[in-house]
Amino acid sequence: MALPLYDSQPARRVPWVTYLLIAVNVVVFLLTPMSNFAAWYGEGKVRECKAAEFTFEYGAVPKELTTGDRQPLPADVVHDCGPANYGKAPWTSAFTSMFLHSGALHLLGNLVFLFVVGMGVEDRLGRWRYLLAYLVFGLVAVYGFAWTSPDSTVPLIGASGAIAGVMGAYVILNPRGRVVSWVPPVIVIRLPVWVVLGYWFVLQWLSLGDEKSNVAYTAHIYGFVAGVLFALLARRAGPARRLAALSRG
Repeated sequence: MALPLYDSQPARRVPWVTYLLIAVNVVVFLLTPMSNFAAWYGEGKVRECKAAEFTFEYGAVPKELTTGDRQPLPADVVHDCGPANYGKAPWTSAFTSMFLHSGALHLLGNLVFLFVVGMGVEDRLGRWRYLLAYLVFGLVAVYGFAWTSPDSTVPLIGASGAIAGVMGAYVILNPRGRVVSWVPPVIVIRLPVWVVLGYWFVLQWLSLGDEKSNVAYTAHIYGFVAGVLFALLARRAGPARRLAALSRG
């Protein structure tokens, strides 16, 4: 699989929102019990229990999103860690889950893709529209996953749904772009964006039936499709706005 390294087409402006999203994800991760940096959560079994409880409190549990009611902790978590007492409005977890990651590799993998495609999408959409789109993509991915698996009580965490949306938007907004990618073991090559991201999307689709995986492939697909549709609308609206401006002039 080709690992994207950077967009070969330079941005016309500093991608502050992309940098901000990367920084927020890193800082949030460092402050959670899933990071070894946060020593105040304890060590060993204590940290593992804190991480489990934290994930259920701030992660998006599909059954909570579809019913609106907080679900009890699984029996095995209660058995190992004891009961947890926290208040939770399920809809807020759709937002907070976008900024949580299970480990450093999970975080790094997501941020590499955000760094590669985020700058180009921000450059074309503008900062505020890009930020709004990012959050909308994430919500579509989370609620799409919940709609597909309404009875699931496994928390969904990670920025990958929102980033998948940015990837989908990038394909539409920069269809002739090229991404410098690393192809193991040592090849670095410029590949068309539709090859890199199209291959990624096909992998997500083919992996939908993998019940042993803990990756939410369905959320990725919902996010990616949302990004494609949003970009198509944004690209179509551009000429209409320019035409309206000319007619007023």
